[in-house]
Amino acid sequence: MKLTRTSDLWWKNAVIYCLDIETYADGNGDGCGDIRGLIQKIDHLDRLGVTCLWLMPFFPTPDRDDGYDITDFYGVDERLGSLGDMVELIRTARDRGMRVIADLVVNHTSAQHPWFQSARSSPDSPYRDWYVWQDKPPADGPQGVVFPDQETSLWEYDRKAKQYYLHRFYKHQPDLDVANPEVRDEIARIMGFWMELGLSGFRVDAVPFLLETDGLADADALPDPHDYLADLSAFLRRRNGEAVLLGEVNLPYPDTMPFFGANDGGGSTDELTMCFDFIGMQQMYLALARADAEPLAEALRHRPDPPEDGHWATFVRNHDELTLDKLTDAQRKEVFDAFGPDEDMQLYGRGLRRRLPPMLGGDQRRIRMVYSLLFSLPGTPVLYYGEEIGMGEDLSLPGRFAVRSDMDWAAVQEQQPDPDSLLSWMRLLVDSYRACPELAWGACTVLDPGSDARPVFAHSCGTDGTTVVALHNFADAEIDAAPVVPALAGMELVDVLDPRRGPVKVGDDGTIAVTLPPYGCRWLRCAEQ
Repeated sequence: MKLTRTSDLWWKNAVIYCLDIETYADGNGDGCGDIRGLIQKIDHLDRLGVTCLWLMPFFPTPDRDDGYDITDFYGVDERLGSLGDMVELIRTARDRGMRVIADLVVNHTSAQHPWFQSARSSPDSPYRDWYVWQDKPPADGPQGVVFPDQETSLWEYDRKAKQYYLHRFYKHQPDLDVANPEVRDEIARIMGFWMELGLSGFRVDAVPFLLETDGLADADALPDPHDYLADLSAFLRRRNGEAVLLGEVNLPYPDTMPFFGANDGGGSTDELTMCFDFIGMQQMYLALARADAEPLAEALRHRPDPPEDGHWATFVRNHDELTLDKLTDAQRKEVFDAFGPDEDMQLYGRGLRRRLPPMLGGDQRRIRMVYSLLFSLPGTPVLYYGEEIGMGEDLSLPGRFAVRSDMDWAAVQEQQPDPDSLLSWMRLLVDSYRACPELAWGACTVLDPGSDARPVFAHSCGTDGTTVVALHNFADAEIDAAPVVPALAGMELVDVLDPRRGPVKVGDDGTIAVTLPPYGCRWLRCAEQ
């Protein structure tokens, strides 16, 4: 039997907070966020209960794609600070019990990267084969333009190289050939460099595109790309047994599971440590639009269990558009009609460039219910900066930048002393989540909320003799819920979020009768005997 120290699995009950240094806090007054500004605000994150910082790209860049077009994987953009500043940030975070992970953006580079400039200069360049070149776009190459409003093809002709190069994203972001052993070695060196400086892992950008071999010469003869992901994972863990790979894999559940890696019979993963639950997130928004919890319940009933030392990462919003691409056309229209009816709120026909509070009309009951749901669902909760204070989007900014506006520190200061503020609610949720380890470690069961309680999402998480039953009302109406948990028959459940409420007595048949107010939520906990 494989034994794993829980300290090695710190991410199982982590609270991850994603931010862009450039828009977070300005420490020197030049109008641009920087590392020193982030260090000055680290106590805000500490008070919130954050245990892991996820930094969006901070590397040198022409900044044509918000830093995802990188010209040096071993540096820090001078606008943001220096390598010394970055080490100081990592040390300061560690002093407060926070680990730091960073975006690993190695599907492509900037076209201004010295590697690409050398590659296009001559067929004999040592970097020529670091990119994907063809004399003409192959018919069996990758399909689907990621940014249909900006690009019409995945191939761009380079007059200097006299060949076409592959770019899954913008034409100024040529794809690296990850089938090339030299490229693979370089990516490992990049990871090793930053881990030596103190990073605890990486959020891996665009994982399916990173592993894609369509369009490569002799693609059928290439090794399984998942073997490469397993190699990266093995390298990471040799350097630091606690390090993580958090993968951006927006695929249906059956297609996502292979990215955790091969199951060795002991429930271990040898590829990604965590994968974002894009399917559950999209079904949650459909449930919100319908005021009916069933779409989310159905999704989670069919969500596969991750390996024992793997986990799902759950989220409400992230730094991109709110992608709804895995919904049907009719379902997507329902969400658009409910939360983004204006064309300017939509992006690429597949998502919304909005944040949650404006989508819900600023209704605090509904907003708080959604975040209660986030912290009670099985998985590691991931927050996007500004969510803790209810920041909205800025639709005057282009594209995805609408949800990447500057952090609103005035709102933080206003909410800080107010016990009834959203910030205080978020702190309560984080504290409650950390106080209920069964939410992170326990087995989850989606419960039937009762015959007349379809708007209610009910689930239980239990481990080591304790159980939490969570109920969330998606409707603007009072609902009587009656889930049944036979193992809790006759017991008393205490309200975690508001202990002042009296205990809930479970019926002899295991029925938990609870009346939920409009958009109400309850976490009920019992120490089993």
